[in-house]
Amino acid sequence: MKKIMSTLLLLVLAIGVASPGLSAQLPDLDSKNRARDRLNAGVQAFKSGEYDQATEDFKQAKMLDPSFLNARLYLATAYAAQFIPGAPGEENTRMGEQAIEEFKGVLDIDPKNLSAIDGIGSILYHMAGTPFDAAKFKESKSYQLKHIQIKPDDHVPYYWIGVIDWGIAFHANKSLREEYNRLEPSQIKDSDPMPITLAARFREQVGMVVDEGIENLKKAMELQPEHDDAMAFLNLLYRQKAELEPTPELREADVKTADDLVDQVKALKKKRLERNDPQ
Repeated sequence: MKKIMSTLLLLVLAIGVASPGLSAQLPDLDSKNRARDRLNAGVQAFKSGEYDQATEDFKQAKMLDPSFLNARLYLATAYAAQFIPGAPGEENTRMGEQAIEEFKGVLDIDPKNLSAIDGIGSILYHMAGTPFDAAKFKESKSYQLKHIQIKPDDHVPYYWIGVIDWGIAFHANKSLREEYNRLEPSQIKDSDPMPITLAARFREQVGMVVDEGIENLKKAMELQPEHDDAMAFLNLLYRQKAELEPTPELREADVKTADDLVDQVKALKKKRLERNDPQ
């Protein structure tokens, strides 16, 4: 930390001596060249796994040339690389928040930068999982929708909306069952259908979310027909949908659709194995 602070201090002093009013001016050619040198050094450090040094180099590049989009993007990526999904601790959370802040800085310059949009969406998704945070899931989804507005034929954001919606539905299902088992003498297992009153509450909470997720996963599969991950999550969402149904017949139909999707995933994986396709 002392090394980073001293380096930054020396840089600030050097800029200040060079021109007291530099902050109000565009970077000169020398500053732009030095910014690119720092960026190149940071890229090499990043490739070597030296994330602290890479972060410092990218910060210096950004300071030398605030308009240097790649410096901001690489700095955000360096923070994101140090963020560990699901890991506890303030430092890990701070890394994720710094990555988001830097990605947002990229969007201030280039509002349609998909790398920044996807970067924010991904970090928010992982931050939302542990502990569960519905607001962060919804915010993550908003960035997937931004991606769709810019590039509607890309299957990836549709897939992630489906994954997010499944996460929201799964958490609601689990919470309702736990609440029921705390309050009622008759316990229900995870594999048991929800009682009618509980299913009604579940439908009220996430019915639209489940439908949205199914719609988006189908769109992802339409754009990428052999997207087995989308098939797998579509299977999981149909099992959540089965919990919403008011009749046993509708529930059984959803479960059959889910089972059919499992068979499709198995067939696809077998097909890939036969043609030696790792994807």
